[in-house]
Amino acid sequence: MEKLLRWVSEQTGSDVVAVTSLRGGWTSEMRRVRLADGREVVVRSFVTEFFRRHAEGLLEREAGMLRALTDVEGVPAPRLLAVDATAQSGEAPSLVMSLLPGSVDVQADRSPQLAEQLVAIHRVRIDPRPREFQVWVSPSTVRVPEATNRPEVWTRAVELIGRELPPYDGVLLHRDFHPGNVLFDGERVTGVVDWVETSWGPADLDVAHCSTALALLHGPEVGARFADLYVAAGGRVSTDLRHWRVLDALGFAPDAEKVAGPWRELGRTDLTPGVLRDRLERYLLQVL
Repeated sequence: MEKLLRWVSEQTGSDVVAVTSLRGGWTSEMRRVRLADGREVVVRSFVTEFFRRHAEGLLEREAGMLRALTDVEGVPAPRLLAVDATAQSGEAPSLVMSLLPGSVDVQADRSPQLAEQLVAIHRVRIDPRPREFQVWVSPSTVRVPEATNRPEVWTRAVELIGRELPPYDGVLLHRDFHPGNVLFDGERVTGVVDWVETSWGPADLDVAHCSTALALLHGPEVGARFADLYVAAGGRVSTDLRHWRVLDALGFAPDAEKVAGPWRELGRTDLTPGVLRDRLERYLLQVL
């Protein structure tokens, strides 16, 4: 890590005096770094082989978005300080950004604030617009839970996403908007982080992704009502919302374990694979 911290010092113009690991992520290592001049910054580093292989595209995309969102009213994103997407200067592909106030809250249901924040993101217009969205699951890659008592739910869901994607009017997508990527200070949103998957596509897809996360964290009913809160906050969803909801939910099958690990680190030890599998299945049933 010495080489990486030397690079951070060079890029920020101040010596590093303390480093603290941050919890709650699974794609990268996140560190809070205190500098000799009193500033604190956050360093994201991709260290696993899969994400190192894709780091250049991911980090350059995030860097571009942080530049574009500088001073955008209503979207509290970090400020970009430095990026080394190909690990030329450090030990791993890394990005340095400002430290935002607040913290992640996966305990309380913050659906109304999340809905308002998502509407604000979807109203942002940038030029050039980001890449078109990518689909993260297909009928051939869905992993159906082996222990399911409702095989017909999964059959219906897989059949649905096998149809042609619905037409849509595009907006700026965060693409990974969920409670783990939003910071709160009390009831107030103070930050939205993790912009590596930013893309252009249907607002329904961001709504669907947050809905699935809320269903897993707080129960199917909470996830199912998020779209109504989004509309109440001024957003618009299409008549094809069900397709996008099912498409997103199937990406978490069979038990959402990849996101549950970080959530458990943040205190949600109740989210066992069995609990998550049951909530995901009941959410799918409700959506269908």
